[in-house]
Parts: sequence; C-alpha cells; structure tokens
Amino acid sequence: MEVKTFSPPERILLGPGPSNVHPRVLQAMAQPTIGHLDPAFIGLMEEIKFLLRYTFKTENEITFPVSGPGSVGMETCLVNLVEPGMKVAVCVNGVFGGRIRDIVERCGAQPIVIDAEWGRAINPQRLDDVLISNPDIKLTAFIHAETSTGAQSNIKELTEISHRHSCLVIADTVTSLGGIPVMVDEWNLDAVYSGSQKCLSCPPGLSPVTFNERALHAIKNRKTKVQSWFMDINLITSYWGSGSRRSYHHTAPINALYGLYEALLLLKEEGLENSWERHKKNSEKLIDGLKNLGLSTFVKEEERLPELITIKIPDGVDDLKVRNYLLDKHNIEIGAGLGSLAGKIWRIGLMGYSSNEENISRYLNGMKEAFKIM
Repeated sequence: MEVKTFSPPERILLGPGPSNVHPRVLQAMAQPTIGHLDPAFIGLMEEIKFLLRYTFKTENEITFPVSGPGSVGMETCLVNLVEPGMKVAVCVNGVFGGRIRDIVERCGAQPIVIDAEWGRAINPQRLDDVLISNPDIKLTAFIHAETSTGAQSNIKELTEISHRHSCLVIADTVTSLGGIPVMVDEWNLDAVYSGSQKCLSCPPGLSPVTFNERALHAIKNRKTKVQSWFMDINLITSYWGSGSRRSYHHTAPINALYGLYEALLLLKEEGLENSWERHKKNSEKLIDGLKNLGLSTFVKEEERLPELITIKIPDGVDDLKVRNYLLDKHNIEIGAGLGSLAGKIWRIGLMGYSSNEENISRYLNGMKEAFKIM
C-alpha cells in the first residue's frame, strides 16, 4: 500500500453535520501552534468566552468550550449534575434524547422518560404530568433541536414547567446554536451544551457549554464526586476561569480553538439575529423547491427546524442510490435516517456556512437528475 499525503475531496456538506467550514476558519487553524498556558493563548481564551456568551445570549461566567465533540458537552452537563440514585426526567423524541437516557443510567441514576413520537416536539403537558407524579425529580433534560428527526421543541416552556417543580434543566443546543434563537438567560436555562460543527461552521471537536449560578451551586453541593475527572467543572474551571493565572488541567486543542474563535467572530460580524433569519429564509426556499419535485417534509411546519429539514423518501425510491448519486456526481453529502427512520427519510442540513442559495440550487438540480435516472 502506497502511503502519501491525504487530499480530501471538496464536498458540499448538506447533511446533519459537519457543515462546510468558512475559509477564514481553515486559515485560522493553520496558524502557528503556541503553548496552552502562553499569555497570548490565555488572552484568546478570554475572547472565546466573550464570543460564546454573545452566541448563547448569556452573562454566565462559566461559559467555555469543552475539548471534545457535542457528545462530550452532553456528558459534561450530565455527569456534573446527575448523582447516583437521582431521578431525572428525560425527554426523548429521537436518537439524542435516547443518548441522554443512556448516560443518566450510566451515572447510576433513574431516568423517568417522557416519550414523544419521532418527528414531533415534546409535549409540555406530559412533562408537567410526570413532574407532578414524581415530586422527587430535581433535574430535567431535553433536546432543543433533535438532529435525528429535524423536530424543534419549545425549551422555553419546558424550562418554565421544570422550574415550577423546582427542577434544574439541561438543554441540548447542538444543532440549534447559531441557527435559531437560543436565549440562555432570558429562558433561564441552567446548563446548556452545543457543538462546533453545525450552525457555527467550525470543524467538529469542541463543545461550547454554559452553566448558571443555580447549576454551579448544585454541583458544588454534590454528595458524591463528579463521575468524570476530565469533565469535572470544579477542576476544569481552574483552567477556563477568569484572570491570567490558570492551573494546568489538560492540553487544550490550540489550533482547533483558533478556528472556533474565527467562526464565532464571523457569526458576530454577521449578527446573531441575521444568522437566524438567513437560516429561516433558506429553509423556506429549499422547501418550496422540494414541493416542486413532489417531495414532502417529515416534520409539520410549526415544529420543523429551519437548519435541518427531513424529507420523506417516496415509495419505490432507493435511499442509498440517491445519496450515492449526489455524492458521486455532484459532491453533495446528505444524511440518512437513523434508527426507526432509516430508509424512510433524508436529512438535509442548511447549517452555518452551508446555508446559502447556491447550495440549495445545486442540491435541487442534483435531486432532479437522480430521480430521472432512478
């Protein structure tokens, strides 16, 4: 086998993530590596925290990127707030709600599941009923934008219900941050995590998180040690905390953080509200084009994500053949259905830098060709 320099193909990434990365971000990541305790890098860390607070719409001091993908952000929030023996209300309407349930069990806690049909939002009344029936639940976890289905839940209302029952909340915003409103302070979200590779248009490998004072109080007053050393907020904030004096915790991915900084800077230059509007308008253009092809969306309009649109695969159409045709002939990647939706839907991501009219046009033209050949 001949080993040589790897040259990746240039793809149009219209799947559920990662999205295409802006050239400025790639250029930023190619800058010289410096030490993770270098004063210049510590200054960059402060600017990243400032930009993340802007993006999350929060003033939370403990707002930083965990070194790892969105799944590590998920575990960071859960292992810090879940203790063995706890009951945790877990809202499940797709793959990633199911992953939260799994982690809760691995923490030695008991998940009390609020199920919803895949492709539907979580019903707030069902959460309220569960919390009334289980007054010993003190933590609720839910997905804002369920990546496996393209459904959006009303996490503002879910949070209000949870707080009425004296529950802290953990919110997954992996696919929503930067694409639709995420208002951490206004909605009183306690612990929130996201990912770098969706609407932020940065390569995968970093997970922004933010914790408010209620969540930090609960973490500091745990009866047991946090189950993970690496993700223990009590330890990691010695590195990501305020000021120039930092304690060594781990070697941060320096160049990846250069990229995240540039991606967040691009988002701020565009304006967060402008980004939300761009995602909305491009979603509408895509859906109009899909209708002209005779295709229908999987999620009903009022619960549908603009940045991740799921399409019903027509009877008699081969899922894999269409996806392979788009990839081989047009360099376009789209996503397959997961779990029970495998072979039934396509997942089309219009996230971050990938969300533009040219990509929509190329995708629709590719679909037209694919249907003619199939």
